[in-house]
Amino acid sequence: MAYSLDQFSSDCHDILTKDSSAPGLEKVRQNLEKALSDPEFVAAHLGPDNKEPRTILYEDADLGFCIVAHVYDGAKGGHPHDHGPQWAIYGQAIGVTEMTEWKVVKKGAGAEASLVEPEITYDLKPGMARVYDINVVHSPDRKDSTKLIRIEGKNLDHVERNPYKAAEAAA
Repeated sequence: MAYSLDQFSSDCHDILTKDSSAPGLEKVRQNLEKALSDPEFVAAHLGPDNKEPRTILYEDADLGFCIVAHVYDGAKGGHPHDHGPQWAIYGQAIGVTEMTEWKVVKKGAGAEASLVEPEITYDLKPGMARVYDINVVHSPDRKDSTKLIRIEGKNLDHVERNPYKAAEAAA
């Protein structure tokens, strides 16, 4: 039996109602991997009819978390960023995303960007999901087309983020 969006969002809601700390996020991450391993779930939400870079599939009325489909056609890189006061869980469905996590080496003041250096780089492959907690700076790099599901603690369309710049780019 397929893992439906209704069941997945209900499972996430139940988990996050009880525990939105690291152990709860880990359980949500595991459920996202379950969804990503279901070909029917992936086809329903990331199939050929979805060509949008960002589609909100579900937004929880009580807790505010969102389940978002992302479809990127062709290569696409990203700059170091965080999600401000929110967490996110990235789940790779199709293609590979090279993800870099960064450490802050000089905190910016006001509108000045904080300087960051790469700390670790790894591949997110189909079926894998990873939690990015509050203030974890990361950047995706996609060499080809990719599709992913991301769960956001709150709709990131409405979240102010901190500015970051790679230290070597600032030198």
